[in-house]
Formats: sequence, structure tokens, C-alpha cells
Amino acid sequence: MIIEMYYVTLFTVIGAYAIATLGLNITMGYAGQVNLGQAAFVGIGAFTSAILTTRLGFSFWVALPLSGLVAMGIGVLLGLVSIRLRHDFLAITTIGFNFIVVAIFLYYDLFGGSFGIINIPRPVLMGFKLKGLSYMLLVYVILAASMAFNKWIEKSWMGMAFEALREDEEAAQSMGIDVRKFKILAFSIGAGFGGIAGSLLAHFKTYIVYSDFEFPISIMILTMCIMGGMGSVYGPFVGSAIVILIPEIFRPLMQYRMVMYTVFLLLLLRFMPEGLVGRESPIDRAIRNILRREVVKPA
Repeated sequence: MIIEMYYVTLFTVIGAYAIATLGLNITMGYAGQVNLGQAAFVGIGAFTSAILTTRLGFSFWVALPLSGLVAMGIGVLLGLVSIRLRHDFLAITTIGFNFIVVAIFLYYDLFGGSFGIINIPRPVLMGFKLKGLSYMLLVYVILAASMAFNKWIEKSWMGMAFEALREDEEAAQSMGIDVRKFKILAFSIGAGFGGIAGSLLAHFKTYIVYSDFEFPISIMILTMCIMGGMGSVYGPFVGSAIVILIPEIFRPLMQYRMVMYTVFLLLLLRFMPEGLVGRESPIDRAIRNILRREVVKPA
């Protein structure tokens, strides 16, 4: 039973971080906008949901979408900043944003200060409290919906506009694409996914504190996105699984986990810059070749 719960916990966390990484995938993978502060949006969603349910009496089912909306609203503000900044300056700004948000969590009593918020309630569905396996299933239902939404964006007019924005902003502007609008959209949608992931993590852990959303968590989410493959619908889940499972597999080397992340990431960037399952990665090409052969196979 203890071993089973260990795996349930592990895969619940993987699923929640995969949702946050899907948000970063939209901002960076699709639209090419640098965001090194995704953990801040996860924290915004987590604290919003915690405050709504513990202090204002809202149910989880109301707090979950509201957490995403609040994160989206703040993502719009960061998107407005991104209009005037590019590349290195935007990267530094998003890092600073992460530090500012964490400082607000720490120094304002509304967020519990250094003690955080405790006794965050589990969601209840038809009188049944979701925990353990049932909560994990909820996370993966939301993850599946998030992946479907990413796939829709990829195939839609929005996805084409994001791709144009990623490749060349000036060219996109000259083609009549409203660069300002799509930059704001990319940041707000990515932030919304982060907020939903934060809400799910808060109600799973039932306790959150400011340090859960510090800058190293943003780097971890970025690593998940790069490892899986930016611009890939399935990459965020693959990357999340690898980044979370590696320290568990090599638990005796836990204190060196950042070194392991760095080495693995450098090797990946050197030999598989598209990520493990990113577009045009060796695995992606192999899968498409197999599917192509199946399609043309004679009857």
C-alpha cells in the first residue's frame, strides 16, 4: 500500500507539472517568447486557490478555474511588458518577475508569510473526497484536456500566428499579424495553464509555502519543456516525467540533482536540440516514418 501511494504521488506531481510545462510550451515553444518565471504563475494559482477555499469558503471546482483566470490576468500584464522587450531583456524581466512574486508571498500576511497556508481542502465530487488515485485521475483528465487544447492551438489560426511570431516578428508584422495581441495572448494562455497547475498542486499537497515557487522551480519547468521538446504537444509530459523521475531513480545522489539536470540538458542540446519528442527530433521522425509506411502499405 505504501509503495502504491508513492507511485500515485509521483505521477500526480508529474501530471501537474506537465500542465504547467504545457503553458510554457505555448509561450516559448509556439510563440518564441522567453519566460523564465513560469513558477511564479504556478504560485499565483496555488495561493489564489488556497485563499479562496480556506478563507472565503469557495469550493475547489470554483477555485480551480478562477486560479487560472487570475494567473491569466497577471500574464496579460507581463505580456504588455514583453511588447517593448526582446530576448535577453525579456529573460531578465521574467526572472525579476519571479523574484518579486515570491517576495510578495513571503512578506504579505495574506499569503501566510514564511508559514504559508495549511489545511487546504481536498476536492469533493458527489460526496466523495478525491485523494490518492482518484485525485491522480482528476489531474490526468485535466492534463488530457490541456494537451487537446494545445493541439487545437497548433492547428488553428492562432498557432500559425504564433509560429510566424516565433520565426520573425518583423515579417509577421508586415504580413498583417497583430504582434502585440499575439504576444499578450501567448503570455496569458501560458500563465493560465500555470495557474491551473498551481491549484492542483495546492489541493494535492494541502499545504503551500512561498519557497515552493522560487526561481529554481522555473528552471526546472524550463528544463522539462526543453527536454521533452518545445513546440511538441507530448513533450511537456515526457520532459516532466524525466525531470521528476531522475532524482527518484538516483536518490542517493539527490544533492547533485542540479548537476544531473545540467549535464543531461547539455547532452540533449548537443545531440538532440529538438528535445526527445520535439518536432523533427529523431524519435518524432521515426514515428512519422512508421506511420507513413502503415498508410502506404498495400492491402
